[in-house]
Amino acid sequence: FFFSDVANRIINSLKLSVHYHYLGLHILQSQYFTKQSAEMVNRPVSGAREEKSVPVGEKPLQLYSLATPNGQKVTVALEEMGLAYDAHTISIMKQEQFQSGFVDINPNSKIPALVDKEGPGGKEVNVFESGAILLYLAEKTGKLIPSDPAQRVECLNWLFFQHGAGPYFGQFGHFYKYAPEKIEYGIQRYGMEVQRLLDVLDKHLEGKQYILGDDYSIADIAWFPWVICLDVFYKAQEHLEVDSYKNVMQWVERCMAKPATKRGMVVNKMF
Repeated sequence: FFFSDVANRIINSLKLSVHYHYLGLHILQSQYFTKQSAEMVNRPVSGAREEKSVPVGEKPLQLYSLATPNGQKVTVALEEMGLAYDAHTISIMKQEQFQSGFVDINPNSKIPALVDKEGPGGKEVNVFESGAILLYLAEKTGKLIPSDPAQRVECLNWLFFQHGAGPYFGQFGHFYKYAPEKIEYGIQRYGMEVQRLLDVLDKHLEGKQYILGDDYSIADIAWFPWVICLDVFYKAQEHLEVDSYKNVMQWVERCMAKPATKRGMVVNKMF
């Protein structure tokens, strides 16, 4: 996605159109992030705004999500783990996250949300927050998380680091791309923090294939969709000089070269 051969290979592998319609970016930009629509979506209270149940499929895992970076984390993990799941698209543009069926699963009305019909002890459980879902699935399957205790701690370090860092990427995107008024302070403040976070990643990835070394894990899956987002959603690769983070770019290419990861990136896509 950046100004390099690496970028072209990643774009080709995803088979994106020049408008990136598969993520619904055009819809988000034109309908969602305006003053009027922000007032419609953002309110100082939580809870359901419409009584409507969510669809339920036959497979053990029911995913309610959208192909945003947080949604992609979960679908990539599900595909890599080879788990049987039904993927139900939740349109945040249509405010489906505020329907009663979804709020029953995640009272915070944010995607992704997961229902496991075959949870611990055979009981059905709801899991929300992308980091919690990644950890839940990894522990359920024993996949994409180290069995060595010390390595497991390192994996969780980077998983939770990303969970705290993600909002900085999102806030940068808001001020840079979607805010109805351009506020330079917001762009600079969050842009600088995103660059700092990329620098942390770049230095850590020196001499490594993946965040934990040679093994692909939920730590990688938590991070790389947000790096891709900087271009696909925000078109900010030049502004942030993302192509200067060589280790990060090569790592993203390795992640995206995985067939299951590639499949997971386009689940719950919107055209």
